[in-house]
Parts: sequence; structure tokens; C-alpha cells
Amino acid sequence: MFFKNLTLFRFPSSLNKSIADIESQLGNKPLKPVGPLELSSRGFVSPFGRGEEALSHSVNHATLVTLGGEDKLLPSAVVNEQLALKLEAATEQQGRRPGGAERKRIKEEVLTDLLPRALARPSRMNAYLDSEGGWLVIDTSSRKSAETMVTTLREAMGSFPALPVSAEASPRALMTGWLAGEPMPEGFALGDECELRDPADTQMLVRCQRHDLHGEEIQEHLKAGKQAFKLALTFEDRLSFVLGEDLVIRKLKFLEAATESLEEDNRESLAAELDAVFALMSGELARLLKRLEDLLSLSRAEA
Repeated sequence: MFFKNLTLFRFPSSLNKSIADIESQLGNKPLKPVGPLELSSRGFVSPFGRGEEALSHSVNHATLVTLGGEDKLLPSAVVNEQLALKLEAATEQQGRRPGGAERKRIKEEVLTDLLPRALARPSRMNAYLDSEGGWLVIDTSSRKSAETMVTTLREAMGSFPALPVSAEASPRALMTGWLAGEPMPEGFALGDECELRDPADTQMLVRCQRHDLHGEEIQEHLKAGKQAFKLALTFEDRLSFVLGEDLVIRKLKFLEAATESLEEDNRESLAAELDAVFALMSGELARLLKRLEDLLSLSRAEA
């Protein structure tokens, strides 16, 4: 269950009391099967998997939660085919093509007919709340999906004033400087991937993968005015990731130096395995996020 992408929010320390009681609060918003005429359903499920009752899991100051979802699979081609047949029948019956309002009504009839027969696709999205750092860390690179997590937490807890993380320092300027040869912060090193864009025309971009970022080719792009919008980094030889100027962390990997302790123990259950992985992951990310907070002057929520 190692997270692969991180979208970050900050919440105030005044929420810590609610987080301590989050298990009972998540019970206000459990995942329910998607209804016959619904397109989707969202609610919390156990991080331990199907059949388990616990809706959260805490290690030290970090609390893991899992948002479950069910989405009806209703291909647009199927909807359009049924809609075309009904519109054709209505045209023959009335002697004219239905107007806009009637076409909308007919489409709603098509959806009402098809939805009860559509299959539901399950989904899971993990997140954890770090009460010490005031972080909500969501395993997604999609802002829309992250907002869904925040909204559902708010519905379950009654109040959840979390805000997307922001930075006083420009991530783009810092990353561009590192590529240009400015000293790397202690513990950080360049990876082998970047995305360069012309800030005056962001459609002009260069993506480099498995590339020597110290090479002359990169320097020529920088001299031409391009800037780093995404940059691969390693942290203390324990984590590798791609940092975006939007402050989303993508392609997160836990390197051997970080995970070797997991290989030394033989755990007897999946619950024990999840506990060990979550403890390691949340600890490693706490150090990374603190360093990024200092480097980029990341926002903190008011208490």
C-alpha cells in the first residue's frame, strides 16, 4: 500500500481532537452500494480490506483512511445508440425532429432505463492525516479525486477546514536553478527526468526521461528561456519522486535503503504487514514533507 502520488492539503491543529475520534466519525459516511438510478457512490471502507470493520488505522501521529467508490459503467456509445433509436422513433411519430428540451427529456429516459442494468466498478483511494505536521496526504495526482476525498471527510466529520498546500517560494524557480547548477539542498539530488516549458508559451515543452540532467542539452534549453515545471529528485537515497510546480508529487518510490527493514521480518498477518508498511511510509514522508516545507515555505493552516 505504498503511496505512488501525493496531493497535499493542510489542516489546523484544532482538528486534532476530531482526528483522535475519527473512527466513529467515518461511520457517518460508510460506502453504500450504488443505487439503481445513481451513477456513483462514495464512502469510507476499511484500510484492511473487504470484510474488516475498522475504518481507520493509526500509527504514532498518522491516521490512515480509505475512501471507497462504486461507479456505474455506462459507455457513451451505448447511450448514444439508444438515444439515436428513440429520437428516430420520436421523429417518425411526430413528423418532425424533437427540439432541445424534448431531446434532453428523452436522454434522461434512456439513462433511467440503462442505469439499473449497468455494472458498478469499485475503486479505492488511500489517504492519511498527520496530526503533528497538519498534513492530509492523498494517494492521487488528480486534483478532482483529492477534492472528493476532502469533501467526503467533511461530510463525515461535520467540519474539515483543509486547504490545498501553497508555497511562498516559487517551485519552478527553485527547480530551474537546481538544473542550472545551483547547489542542491542537503539530502536532495537530481534524478533523470524533467519537463521544461517556455513560460511565455507553455505549449512549447520538452520532456526528458532517463536523461542526464547535468548535460549540455538541458543547459541549452535553459539558456533559451525554458523553465522546469517538473523535476525528478531523490531524497537521502531513500525516496525518489517527480516534483511538479503545482506541488503534486508523482512517481513516488521507496528505495531499498528505506524498505530493507521490511524484508527482515516475517509477519503473520496482512494487518501486521499493513501496520509495518504504513509506519515506515508515514515516517519517511514526514521527513520529506518537513524538508519541502522549509525549502519552499509551504503554507500552514491557521490553528
